[in-house]
Amino acid sequence: MLSIFGNKQNYCNGKSRRDFLAIGGFSFGVGGLSLAGLLRADDNRTSFSSPKTSHKALINIFLGGGPPHQDMWDLKPNAPSEIRGEFKPISTNVSGIEICEVFPKLAAKMDKCAIIRSIVGCHGDHAAFQCMTGWTPDSLRSLGGRPSVGAGISKLKGSVDPSVPPSVGLAAKTSHGPWSDSGTAGFLGPSFAPFKPDGPDRENMTLKGMSIERLGDRKALLSSIDRLRRDADASGMMSGMDAFGQRAFDVLSSSKLLEAMDLSKEDPKIVEAYGNGKPYQYQYDGAPTCNDQLLMARRLIEAGVRVVSLSYGRWDSHSQNFDLVRDHGPKLDQCLSALINDLESRGMLDDVTIVVWGEFGRTPKINAGAGRDHWPQVSAALLAGGGMRTGQVIGATNRLGEHATDRPVHMQEIVATLYHNLGINTAGTTIVDTTGRPQYLVEREPIAELL
Repeated sequence: MLSIFGNKQNYCNGKSRRDFLAIGGFSFGVGGLSLAGLLRADDNRTSFSSPKTSHKALINIFLGGGPPHQDMWDLKPNAPSEIRGEFKPISTNVSGIEICEVFPKLAAKMDKCAIIRSIVGCHGDHAAFQCMTGWTPDSLRSLGGRPSVGAGISKLKGSVDPSVPPSVGLAAKTSHGPWSDSGTAGFLGPSFAPFKPDGPDRENMTLKGMSIERLGDRKALLSSIDRLRRDADASGMMSGMDAFGQRAFDVLSSSKLLEAMDLSKEDPKIVEAYGNGKPYQYQYDGAPTCNDQLLMARRLIEAGVRVVSLSYGRWDSHSQNFDLVRDHGPKLDQCLSALINDLESRGMLDDVTIVVWGEFGRTPKINAGAGRDHWPQVSAALLAGGGMRTGQVIGATNRLGEHATDRPVHMQEIVATLYHNLGINTAGTTIVDTTGRPQYLVEREPIAELL
């Protein structure tokens, strides 16, 4: 395990700073395979040989549990009290668009966002799978399943930098496992799965002579890595590695990922702008409200990552729905608006697409526990950046928020839009499955209104 020892400091996922700096813990989430083994799994991997391309990127923010569309992006103030709930709509900086009162900062950035209020095609499972792939879990299950957007981009685009994986999954581990899915590789095989910083240890390497207090000294860090390489070579390790092992060694010994995920290197004012999402409330078996993961996503993209996926909060509000939204909503408002501001100020917003959504919506009628139950009939999403035509609402639901009445948007249309923004023509691009058959990434076209 490649470790850098330092003082203990807790992060939002419960891991200490010392755990975080155990680089050997970076894994692709596939049991029993080392990074070298994963790279070896597909010797046609393109990420180390593809020419560099323009760096379009995606931040996929999954709101696990099914966020209540009518209490966030599609309020129904004229519906009966048992439907409309406790929140009031507020105006945004785009005339005619209103959102929930818990999102005042996003309301001031609505010209940079697009809201979809008529999402259909939700499978109904409590899982991130469909938001990561666009497909239902049973599609091509016998071949390993459909690849996620991150896996597809890893296959088609490869790495921007050989020492930085093209796809990273930041989703913290959840008791309900499907909520922490950062996107699987499906039939593409494990070498295209997302790189997961919180994976189990895979290697047994130690970065010697370096403490966390000395990380700011770039020369000392490089010197310590050089000693690691020399020691490895002297012991015969390097000579015994094949090409894949040496590539894995390069990734693990690179400081780029480490630096991207070390928020102590960020401007404190920017860290403060994002917030930390604490205290964590209503988490139960779901994800914490890790505001700092959105900042980490921006830093990872700057380092060369193409797709970052994360799971934010636990939105399964069968009871206390309004208390939950009052907790989760302002936290999301803070970090998401900060992310939009941050990307815009750095000239990155047109190249980075942000999507915020969940696996389905919630029932129009409020239940006896002041909650809303599962409602796959319709849901909503917010998108930003990516060079899209923002400052608009697409689609509509009826007066009670029960079903789409105008411009139903299938989940695959959203995924097709994400691919489009990443430079992939979904109508003409296929990936060969394990039987040798070409498979389209999705079966629907991107959302024309956004292009």
